[in-house]
Amino acid sequence: MAVRAPHLHEVVRAFCLAAFAELGPHAAAAEVPFVVEEHDSGLLEYRPLVSGVVEGQADRLAALPDARIAVEELRREPAAAIFGSADRALFQAILLPVLVRTAEACAGFDWEDGAFERVYADLERTLYGSRRFYSAAAPLIGLSVGAAVSVGPGLVARPAAEPLRYELFLERELQGDEPEPPDAPVELAAAVSALRIATGAPVAAGPAVAERLDRHPLAPRVLPWTAATPPAGEPGRLDPWRAALAADLLERLARERESEVVEAVECWELALFEDEPLRSERLREALAALLGGVDGLWAAAMRAALLLGEGNRERAALVDRLQGLARGDRGGVQAADDVRRAILETLLHDDRARLVTALDEALLGLRPRPAGYFAARAATV
Repeated sequence: MAVRAPHLHEVVRAFCLAAFAELGPHAAAAEVPFVVEEHDSGLLEYRPLVSGVVEGQADRLAALPDARIAVEELRREPAAAIFGSADRALFQAILLPVLVRTAEACAGFDWEDGAFERVYADLERTLYGSRRFYSAAAPLIGLSVGAAVSVGPGLVARPAAEPLRYELFLERELQGDEPEPPDAPVELAAAVSALRIATGAPVAAGPAVAERLDRHPLAPRVLPWTAATPPAGEPGRLDPWRAALAADLLERLARERESEVVEAVECWELALFEDEPLRSERLREALAALLGGVDGLWAAAMRAALLLGEGNRERAALVDRLQGLARGDRGGVQAADDVRRAILETLLHDDRARLVTALDEALLGLRPRPAGYFAARAATV
């Protein structure tokens, strides 16, 4: 192959050779596990699982002089900046994966130049190629998923490798010259908010995000605490319809940006983690920001009751709960869910100002109440 960066090729190769010399005797003295793979021809191949040996000696390998030289060279390489600037980050993201893959290609620690050259070619494609494949995953808590379902562009909720575990998985193709990876913690936190609104389940993710660029891991990042902390409540199940609803909400929330709707969502989510009386105060703030405007909390309560109530009995119960909340009563679990549903319905009406006007006119008897999203869907079904 044509090597684009001979200086980098030289120091990475020197590190791998030094690591092989260090690990060979250790592997010979240890019981290295292996798997048996059957090829199409019927031949059986015994493949040692060398990754555990390499990763178990990572600290010793990072202290090798050749490792320090390679890290210094990587730190000076602009194309490697996306992996971070810390010595440990560059070692973990670049040098260790190259070493593991080379050892796997060699089926142990007997050096083969061809194996290293193939692995190094992949590294140069990652560093200098026109496209990079990015992925991020975080454990999904509070929801079970039968099969992978889309909850946004490039974002899926799916079963994890471990039984009865689930994850949020983000994938994206990046341009080769993009200097930074996507802000996965922010994007996954927004997905958690959308899933909470869509399902009413105690959804959380994380606390950390595992990110990869091609085959190279990036340093783990932590999600915001509101997204990483599970609220109280019974776990739910994410079906394709609720997943599609969450994807729609995620898109609408991204369009809202700094609006009162975003403020309402933030206050409602904070209420999920507060004790009384602060919990109910957060719900009042959310309701006022969502539907109060210049008219205040009482008007917001009446508008929300009309928006959510499908019949006189349900509407009367909503008025009692939401007006009680407006007067300073403690809201309780049901009031928190009322605010959640009001956020959902408001987001699904494209124009909040027009929705408020329509609700006021309906309260005055000038027009029918605006159809709620769930009622319209039920009628369609």
